[in-house]
Amino acid sequence: MPLNPNKNVKLYYSIKEVASMVGVNESTLRFWEKEFPHLRPKVTANKVRQYNDKDIEQVKLIYNLIKVRGFKIAAARKYINENRAGADRTSEILETLLSVREQLKDLKKSLDMIV
Repeated sequence: MPLNPNKNVKLYYSIKEVASMVGVNESTLRFWEKEFPHLRPKVTANKVRQYNDKDIEQVKLIYNLIKVRGFKIAAARKYINENRAGADRTSEILETLLSVREQLKDLKKSLDMIV
């Protein structure tokens, strides 16, 4: 059976890796774990946090609400609790738009080089 190159092989990520992916400090992630009950990464016997893909999506959602949209912690927590599906969808849409924006920037650079 051939290996699927599109499938994510890694099951767990360290807090350092997740902080780097999202663009926040590790201390921010620890704080968010205390403030958002839905964010609960696996913790090993040595107290090492291990984030799976679902945890990372939760972190991205929290980041979107607090850092991008400007929600306060309590408002973000309430928004997630009351509108879980909508919050997830909004986060997905934002990620798509950011990706499209980067692609457009690259395209503009290419076109500027031609002209």
